[in-house]
Amino acid sequence: MNDLKRLEFQVRKQIQNDPAHDFEHIIRVCKNVKKIAKHENVNPNLVLAAALLHDVVSFPKSDKRSKTSSLKSAQKAKEILKRYSYTQNEIKIIVDAITDHSFSRNMTPKTIEGMILQDADRLDALGAIGIARTFSVGGAENRPIYSTTDPFCRNRAPNDQNWTVDHFYRKLLLLEKKMNTKFAKKEAKRRTKILKEFLVELGQEI
Repeated sequence: MNDLKRLEFQVRKQIQNDPAHDFEHIIRVCKNVKKIAKHENVNPNLVLAAALLHDVVSFPKSDKRSKTSSLKSAQKAKEILKRYSYTQNEIKIIVDAITDHSFSRNMTPKTIEGMILQDADRLDALGAIGIARTFSVGGAENRPIYSTTDPFCRNRAPNDQNWTVDHFYRKLLLLEKKMNTKFAKKEAKRRTKILKEFLVELGQEI
């Protein structure tokens, strides 16, 4: 069994039961990594290791520690990777990618590995799966779907701690312009169109 398979087996056993950051999310991010890496000069195995470990620590969005999830995951990943055959330089590349990938840190990763991981993770927040994940989290947090007075944030700043639809305006619709790689930019545009179409349909129904 190679290192990636062993890592996958370990992560599957210890990943938290978060509705938007479960093991299936990890697998989808890995699939996105593979698609992006085909178009970049990069060792895909390093980015895949980062993808497997990028949410190994994940606090609920309502938890005050939520913004530290990527840092905690990076620290945990470093501990885990030392048990495998990765070199110190490879571990640094993987750990740096995990550290910088999250939306809340508002960072552009320093390495191509980090850029690919960030893009792959953000793509999973868009499109049909992004919509499903958004409402899964909203339900888990017992959050109302939308504001009855201004559901689409036309006259107020979005507050996704209070209403789930606000998350589209607080984060999801901004991601298309934050992608790093050419492939991800194209895919993000396609998936963002799905988000916008959903919001139009929602407006017609409410």
